[in-house]
Amino acid sequence: MSKYDVEYYRCVNCDFIQTEKPFWLKEAYGETITNLDIGYVTRNLSFAETTRMLIRQRFNKKASFIDYGGGYGMFTRLMRDQGFSFYLEDPYCENIFAKQFHTGLLPKETKFELLTAFEVFEHLDNPIEEIDKMFAHSSSILFSTELQPNNLTKKAEDWWYFTPETGQHISLYTYKTLDFIAKKYNVNLYSNNYNLHLFTDKKFSVNPLKFISLYKYYKDKLFNMHFQNKNSLLQSDYALIKKINK
Repeated sequence: MSKYDVEYYRCVNCDFIQTEKPFWLKEAYGETITNLDIGYVTRNLSFAETTRMLIRQRFNKKASFIDYGGGYGMFTRLMRDQGFSFYLEDPYCENIFAKQFHTGLLPKETKFELLTAFEVFEHLDNPIEEIDKMFAHSSSILFSTELQPNNLTKKAEDWWYFTPETGQHISLYTYKTLDFIAKKYNVNLYSNNYNLHLFTDKKFSVNPLKFISLYKYYKDKLFNMHFQNKNSLLQSDYALIKKINK
């Protein structure tokens, strides 16, 4: 946050990286969505497409679902718009788009077909404690978090996902970390080896996330070709805002 000196620690067994005890979180979350998070809308649209495809292929589409740490409720609203019975749970953020569809309206013992947790894992002070709560809701967890690059990072400047400017990313994972967690809970792990991952007690012969990611890659490529490679301004806008905030 350009004001505190903070230590990062790496696990010698699974390369998981976490900060020291984050005493700055209350200040860091003065605004739930930071001004650097300009990908919020695009990200929700993309996650909604991925989740819709996954549910139709591998889960009971008529069941109920939960978006854990659902923020403003945009994702819940998008999924309900497409016919999926999603409910939101997030005690830390105002629910704007799905006010009437939160888990507080359901019996506490309600079980869900699938739990989604997008942009949540990197914010967790105690990941295992929080994952325990997630598995209490569902035996399948679809979540996003970017995996550390193959090259070992030496300092926060080596990887943009540290985002020390915001103070919100305090837990950073590798595939090895996720594999350790999957074995702890005796579930299967499926990943696109980048930013989307699935813990589930279901066993699939084909990794569904790799298939979906491949489909979306070629779909986007064809879209850009059709519209004469009109590139997104997301990255350049991010760089500009980062520069202004220094």
